[in-house]
Amino acid sequence: MQPTLDDLILLARQAGVILRHGFGRRHQVGSKSHAIDLVTEIDYQSETFLLGQIRQRFPGHRILAEESGLSEGDDPLWLVDPLDGTVNYAHGVPIFSVSLAYAEGGVVRLGVVYDPMRDECFAAERGRGAWLNRQPIHVSDTRTLGESLLVTGFPYDMWSNPENNLDNFARFAVHTRGVRRLGSAALDLCYVAAGRFDGYWEIRLQPYDVAAGGLIAAEAGAVVTNLHGGEDYLSPPQSILAANPHLHPQMLAVLHETPSQAGDES
Repeated sequence: MQPTLDDLILLARQAGVILRHGFGRRHQVGSKSHAIDLVTEIDYQSETFLLGQIRQRFPGHRILAEESGLSEGDDPLWLVDPLDGTVNYAHGVPIFSVSLAYAEGGVVRLGVVYDPMRDECFAAERGRGAWLNRQPIHVSDTRTLGESLLVTGFPYDMWSNPENNLDNFARFAVHTRGVRRLGSAALDLCYVAAGRFDGYWEIRLQPYDVAAGGLIAAEAGAVVTNLHGGEDYLSPPQSILAANPHLHPQMLAVLHETPSQAGDES
């Protein structure tokens, strides 16, 4: 049995209720791989609900989820991030989301990202388009980096790993109107899809972070690749670049500047 886009929308909205009801309360906060890689009991509650619903309605499907890892099963694969933006959530910052994607044969077919605090449900079906609360969305038409507003994020081990995206951030900061950091990769991609941001890049993510948002951005007209311009942004080592067609090549060029070129204004 195959899910429909409405199935994913319903699941994401139901999980969003869990997040919204728990927001602003005191939480049991722990760390995983690093001190800034947080997890709360709400992450587990949301994931437990989603995995239970998927297993009940679509038995045998594999699931890759942030807290539980990869389950055994057949080819259809669900990619589940029950709370994308845990650090924000734990600190009372209302920027976070539920991210669900469904893939067959290694290709993401359906994607939904739900922001429960704004009641914004971004959704896409491969080949059919992207929507925000069932209204079509499209990327911006910004033509130059100098007119653009970008968004990015940083890996959890940025304190100790020199491959931390700070050099790229510095390059774009002097080429654009600004670079933002929301703290939810899924929402970053959806904001590109809706034309709120003009481009997004990030390194060393997990597939469940960007599978749904990547499809939504692409279906809204974005060019979505890895940082080398290749189509595969879900396989290790994960990196992603999403921008409107005018800015994507310009962003690639900045990402591949040498240090001396990065400081050259000519």
